[in-house]
Amino acid sequence: MFEYDFMIRALIGVTMTGLIAPAIGIYLVQRRLSLIGDGLGHVALTGVGVGLLLNQQPVLMAVIVAALGAVAVELVRERGRTSGDVALAILFYGGISGGVVLVSMSSNASGSNLMSYLFGSPLTASKNDLYVTAGLAAAVLAVTLLLRPWLFAVCQDEEHARVSGVPVRLLNLTLAVAAAVTVTAAMRTVGLLLVSALMVIPVATAQQVSRGFTATMVGAMGLGVAASAGGLWTAWKIDSAPGATIVLVAIGGFVVVTLAVAARARLSRLMARTPTGPDPTDDPECVLHP
Repeated sequence: MFEYDFMIRALIGVTMTGLIAPAIGIYLVQRRLSLIGDGLGHVALTGVGVGLLLNQQPVLMAVIVAALGAVAVELVRERGRTSGDVALAILFYGGISGGVVLVSMSSNASGSNLMSYLFGSPLTASKNDLYVTAGLAAAVLAVTLLLRPWLFAVCQDEEHARVSGVPVRLLNLTLAVAAAVTVTAAMRTVGLLLVSALMVIPVATAQQVSRGFTATMVGAMGLGVAASAGGLWTAWKIDSAPGATIVLVAIGGFVVVTLAVAARARLSRLMARTPTGPDPTDDPECVLHP
C-alpha cells in the first residue's frame, strides 16, 4: 500500500481530517449542533460552484462562503426568532441548491469532479492539496486547543459564561468559522457530505468510555485518526470509495463500543445481584446433620 506516493498522500490527508474533525465536533455535540457540519458542507458546495464559475481556487472560495454561512447562521440563532433547526434547514437547502446551480453553469465542472468534492477523493490529492489541508488543520487545532477553557464554558452554560465576562458572541462566531474551515479542509479527503460524520461519531464513541471533557476530546481525536487510517486501508483492500469506507469504519467502531459497554453494564448488574453474604458453615455454632 505504501509503495505508492498517492497512497501516502491519501493517508496524510485523511489522518489530518480524522484529527481535526472530532476536535471541533466535541464542541458542536455539547451545544446540540451535531448536524451543522452537514449544513456547512452544503454551503461550501456553493463556494465550490463560485470558484469553478469564476475560474478561481474552489477550496479558497469554499472557505470564504462556508465561513460567511456559518457566521450568518450563528447570528440568526442568536438574534433572530428563527429557531436553530429552522436556520440549519435553510442552510441545508439554500446551500446545496445554490451549489448545484452554480456548478451546472460552470464549463470547468464535470460529474466526476463534483462527486470528488461531495464524497471525497483522497487518492487524487496533490502535494498542494496537502499543504492547504495542513494549514487549515493547524488553524482549527489552534482554535480548539488554545481556546478550550473558554469554548467549554460557553458550550456548558452560555448565560453563566456571559455573566462571568467571557466574550460569548466572539467565541460563538470563532467556533462557527472553525467548523466551516474543518468542513472545507475535509473536502478533498472525506467529502462535504460525509465530514459531519467524523465530527460526531468519534465523539459519541468516546463519550461512552471516558469521563471528563479533556479525556473525551483526546479519545475522540484518537478514534478519528484510527477510523480514517483504518478506513483508507479497508478501502484499499476491498477497492471501495475511501470517504464512505472511513465513515462506515467509524460507525462500526461506535457499534462495537456500544455493545461492549452494554455487555459490561449487564454483567455488573448480574454480579451485583449475586449473594455475597457470609457462608453459614463459617459459624462455629452451626452444626451440620446428615
